[in-house]
Amino acid sequence: MWQDVKLLNTVANTLFAVLLLLLLASGVWWLVQRPMFTLKVIRIQAVEQLDLRHVNALTIRDEAIPRIRGNFFTTNLDSVRTAFEAVPWVRKASVQREWPDKLIVTLEEHTALGTWGEQGRLLSVKGDVFSANLAEAEEDADLVGFDGPDGSEKEVLARYLELKTWFSRISLAPESVQYSNRYAWSVKLNNGMRVELGREQTSTTLKERVDRLLTVYPQLVASLQESIESVDMRYPNGMALKSSHAFGPKGKRKPDVGARAKNL
Repeated sequence: MWQDVKLLNTVANTLFAVLLLLLLASGVWWLVQRPMFTLKVIRIQAVEQLDLRHVNALTIRDEAIPRIRGNFFTTNLDSVRTAFEAVPWVRKASVQREWPDKLIVTLEEHTALGTWGEQGRLLSVKGDVFSANLAEAEEDADLVGFDGPDGSEKEVLARYLELKTWFSRISLAPESVQYSNRYAWSVKLNNGMRVELGREQTSTTLKERVDRLLTVYPQLVASLQESIESVDMRYPNGMALKSSHAFGPKGKRKPDVGARAKNL
């Protein structure tokens, strides 16, 4: 082996290359650790130049900044993104480096549409369930009540938007929408009336049931002359009504109306 000049040259060149790479890596490591690359500025901005209504500097200092590790070169951008997305009200974060000591963090906030379930969680206008201060959400808008099985959030949101359009024909709007574990739909309107719509047997089942109710609703209100507590639309050819107590002409209390309207 020691007499093989070609092999010795190859080994020497290899060792020299390894040594050079080690020296180069050491130099790079020394350079990236210089104080000039310590993160000095983290600039927060809203997506599409929108205002951040709920995320503030204090929340970011408490929730996100302590989780950032490293400097301009060594910090993990995915970890930084995850840290910011853990901040209440943050829906999505994107992070970029800006030479030589800055991070630019772009945030998208949730916009609350209503509550979800009974655990104090919120549902956003994009169908995301998130946890945040309920009082803050109530300051922005009147919250709709939503409930449904886990994973059904976007389906419930889509159904709410349809119901809102359908009931606008009689100047009413959903106050709460429930999707049961048995896949049955129920909606409470802003006049206090609850409408049981049942399960979707076809893609048009709920629309057909709402249309039947809307067709006769003005006549029902006029004939009963009292508020309707609930309507059950699960009957194939009719509906069941329950109206509130009211006093008759002679001061006698009327009984609840539980009549079923057939062949509508």
